[in-house]
Amino acid sequence: MDYFIPVLIFAVLGIVSGMLLTFASKIFAVKKDERIEKINNSLPNANCGACGYAGCADYADAIVKNNAPANLCRLGGADVTKLISKVMGVEAEIRERSVAVLHCNGNCNVTSKKFDFSGLDSCKAVSRFYGGDGLCAYGCIGLGDCVKVCEGHCISIKDKIANINISECVSCGKCVKTCPHGLFSLRPVSKYIEARCSSKDNGKITSLVCKNGCIACKLCEKKCPSDAIHVIDFHSVIDYDKCINCGECYKVCPTGTIVNTMENIICNKKQTED
Repeated sequence: MDYFIPVLIFAVLGIVSGMLLTFASKIFAVKKDERIEKINNSLPNANCGACGYAGCADYADAIVKNNAPANLCRLGGADVTKLISKVMGVEAEIRERSVAVLHCNGNCNVTSKKFDFSGLDSCKAVSRFYGGDGLCAYGCIGLGDCVKVCEGHCISIKDKIANINISECVSCGKCVKTCPHGLFSLRPVSKYIEARCSSKDNGKITSLVCKNGCIACKLCEKKCPSDAIHVIDFHSVIDYDKCINCGECYKVCPTGTIVNTMENIICNKKQTED
């Protein structure tokens, strides 16, 4: 009986404390906007970071709280943009789909290696030794770091160089971040002319190490009617905001640095039909 009163007191205190905590949690609770959860569920949750945010949850939070654009998810594309716009009650502004570009055309038929590497099977590892094992210090190493991170599984290694299946590219941008030589970028899918060289050596040196390398002759620059291509750091660079797909740069390029991917698509389509 001596223990009953203390136990009763503690029991009552416990009940009262629980009620107070429950009451306090309801009074001081921070209400979470339901739109954040809806948007997060609409996103692919790949957390690729291509939108410029740390992950899908961070992007969803930024849309609701900071009015971030609804069309930044490259992986989700137009479908996700429409879902987000519906949740936010705004008009969907559809962005044009982007695809990856490899700014190197130095396959094993036009260039070669300067040494044999027997270490870790990784582009990043090889690049630490004299810029890589290729004669061109700026070219594709071809060990597939980009293949391993590609969300769309659209990159393969062919002729010891990265090869992109444009139709499968989801523009996650992971290849851009992963390549140790910075050879990837994203272009609008409607613009199909590509400049595939990143060499910063002058034309004479480049021609010695790669038959497909840019020799900085500037013929492309002179022929372009829209001022969309310029030779920068000894290689051609295309401004896709100005490019009109005329193909004049491709026609005059003497080394095969500039590629018309539409011709490749048509060629591959014919081969498939045959």
